[in-house]
Amino acid sequence: MSKENGFIAEFKKFIMRGNVMDMAVGVIVGGAFTAIVTSLNEDILTPILGLFGGTDFSYLTVKIGTGANAPVLQYGNFITAIINFLITALAIFCIIKALNHAADRAKKLKKTEEVAAEPTEKECPYCRTMIHIQATRCPNCTSELK
Repeated sequence: MSKENGFIAEFKKFIMRGNVMDMAVGVIVGGAFTAIVTSLNEDILTPILGLFGGTDFSYLTVKIGTGANAPVLQYGNFITAIINFLITALAIFCIIKALNHAADRAKKLKKTEEVAAEPTEKECPYCRTMIHIQATRCPNCTSELK
């Protein structure tokens, strides 16, 4: 019985970890995103592409053999699935590219702010202690500074 409690406790710990929860949210959002891309492809792009090709991809089929029970290859659905994949990949690529660009800009802005900050201290050339940047005499060694 303690093995089951240990196993169940370990499984609970695994499920409640942040990575697993993030992955679950990603899968749910990915499913919704896939539905949007599928609708975009089937309801908008495929009919538009059908204008140029004279046909809608989803209805392209090839009957293999003869008779009423002959198998039918629906290669139009396969073409539609390929288009869905390419659109999804392109959309994800654009989103990741935009996020990377924003992150790079934030890094550059942070570096610019760090570089723009002027020093407030300088080193005394005689005793090597740090003193205020505007000091004309070192408070430690009393040397006159230029």
